[in-house]
Amino acid sequence: MTNPVAIFNLNSNLKRDFMRWNIKSKPNKNIIKTLSEELHLDATLATLLAHRNIETFDQAKHFFRPSLSDLHSPFLMKDMEKAVLRISKAIANNENILIYGDYDVDGTTAVSLVYSYIFSFYKNVATYIPDRYGEGYGVSFQGIDFADDNEFSLIIALDCGIKAIDKVEYANTKGIDFIICDHHRPGKEIPNAVAVLDPKQNDCNYPYDELCGCGVGFKLIQALAEKRNQNFQELIPYLDLVATAIAADIVPITGENRILAYFGIQVINESPRPGIKALIQNTKKGVLNITDVVFTIAPRINAAGRMKHGLYAVNLLTETDIEKAKEIASKIETFNSDRKELDKQITLEALVQIEKNNEKSNFTTVVFKEDWHKGVIGIVASRLIEKYYRPTLVFTKSGEKLAASARSVKGFDVYNALHECSEFIEQFGGHKYAAGLTLDPANYMNFKKKFEEVVKKSIPKELLIPEITIDTNLFLSDITPKLNRIIKQFGPFGPQNMKPTFIATGLRDNGYGKKVGGDGEHLKLNIIAGTDQKTYNAIGFGLGDKYDLINNGNSFKAVFTIEENHWNGITSLQLNLKDIKAE
Repeated sequence: MTNPVAIFNLNSNLKRDFMRWNIKSKPNKNIIKTLSEELHLDATLATLLAHRNIETFDQAKHFFRPSLSDLHSPFLMKDMEKAVLRISKAIANNENILIYGDYDVDGTTAVSLVYSYIFSFYKNVATYIPDRYGEGYGVSFQGIDFADDNEFSLIIALDCGIKAIDKVEYANTKGIDFIICDHHRPGKEIPNAVAVLDPKQNDCNYPYDELCGCGVGFKLIQALAEKRNQNFQELIPYLDLVATAIAADIVPITGENRILAYFGIQVINESPRPGIKALIQNTKKGVLNITDVVFTIAPRINAAGRMKHGLYAVNLLTETDIEKAKEIASKIETFNSDRKELDKQITLEALVQIEKNNEKSNFTTVVFKEDWHKGVIGIVASRLIEKYYRPTLVFTKSGEKLAASARSVKGFDVYNALHECSEFIEQFGGHKYAAGLTLDPANYMNFKKKFEEVVKKSIPKELLIPEITIDTNLFLSDITPKLNRIIKQFGPFGPQNMKPTFIATGLRDNGYGKKVGGDGEHLKLNIIAGTDQKTYNAIGFGLGDKYDLINNGNSFKAVFTIEENHWNGITSLQLNLKDIKAE
């Protein structure tokens, strides 16, 4: 058999040569002029602000100086008063409260947050994370039976529950009340719970509807704290969990999310809880930014639920003893290593399957193997999008059913596409870009065919080509430490507030450019712009195959971000190349 590693390079991107460069339209000149004058900024920085819908001095002030006082009142959220009253009643009556949540980062951080807050003043509270393999996603009958058997009369469901109509009814028959804290899209019917906190409900007038599940949980404890006349400062230590969930769940870094992430990153770096501190020590990272949280902290927390059980993550994040936290973190490190191996193996098998079935030209990527590990199929779906850039589903066997993780490309709503295929689906839920579903094995081929038809007729062709969104043009001579200092204040970066990306033209390498990395997959350049003989250091990860474009003094244009390079105690600025093209 042909070695799949010889066929595919997991680090390559088949779409790299066809990336679309999309330069944002120039903002209104009057807005640029006003921002420049009032803030004493140049036109480039004023343009970056306007692209983020910041058009006045006051808006800029709030943007550059995030304040916890700008958070909305939690009681603006529909049913918040009901939720607080029911929890207060449970405490007054000495009831047992079960904090129930999903097994991913958002769910386990949310459970850890609400549990640890309530436990700080009320001890009849426990946690429950469903088993990914035995129970599946969200609220389960098994979890409700556990609550019933152990005399829990109130369940607070976090990052799940908005579609648990039958589960909540089942709990009601057993005299168990539900408070649902979710951020996923509701269906046509809302569960018959005591309170449903979800800002995406049509009749919820909460001013910000992009909170993650842990964010909704934070609004709940904020409301409880207000009722208990607590100072808000007492809630700041919980923000390390909220920031971790915001980073992991890829929600927009705007509005409340940006404020919570901004202060949460400070907590992570200055006084993290023992569990997060133990994870950081394992990664050997220094000062962390939100990208570090996405790629180092979040995967480790996720690995618990993927490889073993999400309760390992909750136990880690609620542990108050650093030595015990280190022991749990060590186990989770092993889970993460195992996850990496499985991820690589299954991705290679999926790539071979696509090649064998000659499906590279499809509008979708749908693959299935019954023994693929359910805990990593979501990661594999993301890997396949990196390779083929198509709406993607990866299926595996789960009990008597097939379960899948869906991922999408920028601009295409995979949730809506799945809804159009609902005749073949037993249940599904999720977001625009990520979802999960189950179906009967007999319906797999019918579903696969229908999903391809739905996407083919509805997806604009340009969305099948990766896009780089560019903020504005920039002369390399305008790159200064001051510019970089101000750009850093645009963070934390993430969806809808990405790190500013620039385009420069008329570039040449000074002749010392080379491929670097084990397989020569990266580019390291010293760039000259125009007649300016100053050289600018640049690194292009994954751009090694574009070496010929810069060789022999060829003129090229580049899309890049500005990064700090720390080496031997010296900090210098360099260009992080996202793509290059010949001129």
